[in-house]
Amino acid sequence: MNTLIVVLVAGLAGGVGFFLNGMFTRPKEQVAAQVDEPPEAAKSEVDVVDILPIPLAIVDLDMRKTTKNRALVGLASGSTALLLDDAVDGALQKALNGVEVSETLTFGGPPPLICELHAGKLNGSGAYAVLIDVTEKSRADSMRTDFIANISHELKTPVGAVAVLAEALMGETDPATIERLTGRMLTESERAAKTIDDLLELSQTEQSISENTEDINVEELLLAVKARYDEASRQRRIKIVVEASPSAHVTGDRQQIASALGNLVDNAVKYSLDEGVVILRSVAGAEDTTIEVCDSGVGIPSSDLDRIFERFYRVDKARSRGTGGTGLGLAIVRHVVTNHGGTVQVTSTEGEGSCFRLLFPMKAEA
Repeated sequence: MNTLIVVLVAGLAGGVGFFLNGMFTRPKEQVAAQVDEPPEAAKSEVDVVDILPIPLAIVDLDMRKTTKNRALVGLASGSTALLLDDAVDGALQKALNGVEVSETLTFGGPPPLICELHAGKLNGSGAYAVLIDVTEKSRADSMRTDFIANISHELKTPVGAVAVLAEALMGETDPATIERLTGRMLTESERAAKTIDDLLELSQTEQSISENTEDINVEELLLAVKARYDEASRQRRIKIVVEASPSAHVTGDRQQIASALGNLVDNAVKYSLDEGVVILRSVAGAEDTTIEVCDSGVGIPSSDLDRIFERFYRVDKARSRGTGGTGLGLAIVRHVVTNHGGTVQVTSTEGEGSCFRLLFPMKAEA
């Protein structure tokens, strides 16, 4: 093994500066395990570079020979791969000139590719460039930031309103005014409580899979869910219709599935036009049981369909706030169905309505 490989392995396994952040603990362990093999396992410089799990490129001092391993070549395709190659070549050239490179690159999607590029000079042997795919990490960081901002807003708004109403109530003697202000205080406190309840429920479904499984008659479950929303639907002259197959059954957590269906029916009633129809339907198939909640409401724009299951995402923020929605209901639905080994599908047409379809495998694991 020549000097270049010795330097390369020492750097990757033991301490090139950009590994110090702790982000590369797993790749280093893999590198150490893979290079500690019999000599016949790596007959050339290219063999050693190619087996490394980290996207890596090395170049000689004259920039005549550039080696890029499989991990780097497989990181992107099409036009993104061309842009990535240009970025790597540019970083290698800078490194040969004694300039250390450490930057974040973003390539358009969909889906976008976000990488950290690090390059440096190998003493007397050339230069190296390493890429770390941080797309998922960046996405998670963005979701975490959005979540904190959203939850802060969702709780601050009703709490702030209660404080203002309480201040207005102080010293008030008119019975009608007192009744009006206390009624609004109750509404705002219920809104905050609903947000907290939904957060707790979402957290529970995200973190664990329920062990409270049982055989559930879907028709009975749909009728029970319908009963919970009969009064709200009557006030809007909305008809809830149950079209259930008597043979439709699912295996799972009754409370979780009822909660998921309740969120769908709640949305269907809230966003349906007066005198509309909400249909709860179940079909027993050979491999799965399908449960549908369809409405004749305002519908969902096609541009929003990919995001409606995100926490706190609202298609119409003003309307959602007016109906008391927290923006967590569909996130709960998705996690409940996923926990049961199922999938969620949605079709919608603006001005005509939406249909949510839950598919549960015949032997769902809840």
